[in-house]
Amino acid sequence: MLGFGCRRLPRIDKVPAGIDEPEVAGMLRFAINSGINYLDLPYLYDAGQRENLSRIIRSALQNGYRRKIKIACSLPAALIKSGDDIERFVNEQLGLLGTDELDFFLLGWLDRQNWPALPADDIFRRAEALMSDGRIGALGFSFHDDFQTLRTILESYDSWTLCQFQYSFMDIDHHPGIGGVNYAADKGLAVVVAEPLKGGRLTRELPGTIARMWQNAPGFSPAVWGLRWVWNHAGVSTVVSDMSTLAQVKENIALADSAAADSLSVAEELLVNRVRDAYRASKAIPCTACRGCMPCPLGIDTPRIFELYNDAVMYQDAQIPRLIYRDEGHHAESCTECGLCVKACGFRVPIIDWLKKARQLLADS
Repeated sequence: MLGFGCRRLPRIDKVPAGIDEPEVAGMLRFAINSGINYLDLPYLYDAGQRENLSRIIRSALQNGYRRKIKIACSLPAALIKSGDDIERFVNEQLGLLGTDELDFFLLGWLDRQNWPALPADDIFRRAEALMSDGRIGALGFSFHDDFQTLRTILESYDSWTLCQFQYSFMDIDHHPGIGGVNYAADKGLAVVVAEPLKGGRLTRELPGTIARMWQNAPGFSPAVWGLRWVWNHAGVSTVVSDMSTLAQVKENIALADSAAADSLSVAEELLVNRVRDAYRASKAIPCTACRGCMPCPLGIDTPRIFELYNDAVMYQDAQIPRLIYRDEGHHAESCTECGLCVKACGFRVPIIDWLKKARQLLADS
């Protein structure tokens, strides 16, 4: 039910000795002793941070703990040009972690843009060789895009074992939404959910209306409601929680022990629906992400940029959308105001004006 995520370990951003090694070891060993057996090791672009994190994990898994947990590592699709890149990364991670096998290897952040450009045949051939010699246990991918692209990826290869989605009660109908969760589960894949609380945006700095709705709800904090909603889905295999304190580990384990699929009452589901509707009512840009305005001749992904802008407004937090805007390589400043997107928009959204505002918030701040 619960996986251990390593993105928010204490002082992970300090290199080379910033992570509190005894604290992290205590958190991870307590989690394993309590039954957690899935460790999500993120790809960190900073080589020093990546090595530091791997060293701490390696130390924490000594004395028999490595045998009690499955390790999942991912390599972003943007860094994969050939099968050689996969083998090089796997060998690096095996050395850093001091282990003979990565239980799960994930192709990271597949989407409609990068998937067609990947040398799929070479990647699958190399991955299967690594599985044959025991360096990889199973192959999966992480994904954040539309349902059609997900279906294309799933049908392109018969030996996917798991897929990882960002999924929260705000993501019920997109990227890839409940339809994607159920489709992947029906195809026999394990569905791993990341960011069930959208990086904490569903639990902190709550707008007044949202805060009052949760306050009037019986018994649970916003974090508990968010996790219970995701666990309510029978198609979800594991929910990865990025934990930063031992207290969080203990709290999440207690929640997982009492969680079950299809356990929310009708009244509870309606409450979450009302909270979702309240968030959506605060969206600034009335964009449905129908993508009728695409493709842009300059490669500007306007619907995605508008989604990031709306997230910044809805959750009253621009920091995460700014990071995503940068990491995904958006370039709204390239717009020449040709107007093709405006003419194509069936909802008559003043796209050029909103694109300027989005650029100011996400890129110029």
